[in-house]
Amino acid sequence: MEQSIHPSQECDATCTGSDNELGKIKEALIDDQAASQVADWFKAFSDPTRVKLIDALLQRELCVHDLTTLLGMGQSAVSHQLRYLRNLRIVKRRKEGKTAYYSLDDTHIEQIFLQTLQHTQHG
Repeated sequence: MEQSIHPSQECDATCTGSDNELGKIKEALIDDQAASQVADWFKAFSDPTRVKLIDALLQRELCVHDLTTLLGMGQSAVSHQLRYLRNLRIVKRRKEGKTAYYSLDDTHIEQIFLQTLQHTQHG
């Protein structure tokens, strides 16, 4: 299916662009690998279950059992999502005997999550 372009999304016929600035912008653009990593990171926030896990871990460090109870999910499903988040360094794991405790990897995660939440709640 071909998408039509709304007239307000096109340049005016007399537009010659701003080529003198494009070179500087292009030099400063994020590289392909970093862009892919950022996209993967945001994909992690695209799943409501993972968002709930992050929100719970924002409160404090929790074990898998606590997370399964809070989310009303099976241990296998929670563990799968935690592994996904761990691979992206969004959460970290601490083992105490056979029990695994999870927490947010660093304060950047908390800041980004809270700012995103605030953005969705205003206006």
